Amino acid sequence: MSDPHHQEVTHFAFDAESEAQIAKIIARYPEGKQASAVIPLLYVAQKQMGRLTGSAWVPRVAMDAVAVKLGMAPIRVYEVATFYFMFNTKPMGRFHLQVCGTTPCWLRGSDEVLRACKDAGHLKGYGDTSEDGLFTLSEVECLGACVNAPILQVDDDYYEDLDYARTVELIESLKRGERPKPGSTIGRQTSAPEGGPTVLLDIPLKEPAIVVGRKGEA
Repeated sequence: MSDPHHQEVTHFAFDAESEAQIAKIIARYPEGKQASAVIPLLYVAQKQMGRLTGSAWVPRVAMDAVAVKLGMAPIRVYEVATFYFMFNTKPMGRFHLQVCGTTPCWLRGSDEVLRACKDAGHLKGYGDTSEDGLFTLSEVECLGACVNAPILQVDDDYYEDLDYARTVELIESLKRGERPKPGSTIGRQTSAPEGGPTVLLDIPLKEPAIVVGRKGEA
């Protein structure tokens, strides 16, 4: 049985928006070193696929287009695209749900975030794409926002301080076509403690001492 979400792409060409981005990217590198731009160009290709099809991934023909643009052997582009986790080499759902399961997030309840993603997104587990094509679920390593764990990354956005209910609420919002503001879901100010910053607030301020003396006195 074929995968309904995995359709072969036979043609890819960078559009005008991507070409403008590529011109800026390649200009950063000295002549003869354009191959160094392979990672940002793969990002451009992936974002174009997401923008035009609703599925952000890099088909092989897009890798070939990157190779032509940079004067590289296609196999070298394939090696990069398949090595790094952030490049999707198969079709994805409209929203890529990336659950961090590394120790800090796990200790703070990432299992409940995963359960919410499966329940609300109608997903069987990691690697699955929902039947409606809205969600693909992946497990990722540390996202670097441990202080506000647990974290769910949706495409490029971080949603922090999650639990089961808040994760379900987030996914239901995405279903309705809404995009909640990224960041802490409990209103935490960046990485400050819950309830707001407290540093130095419990230390009373002292008026500066004013010394009055007669002219000429030390």
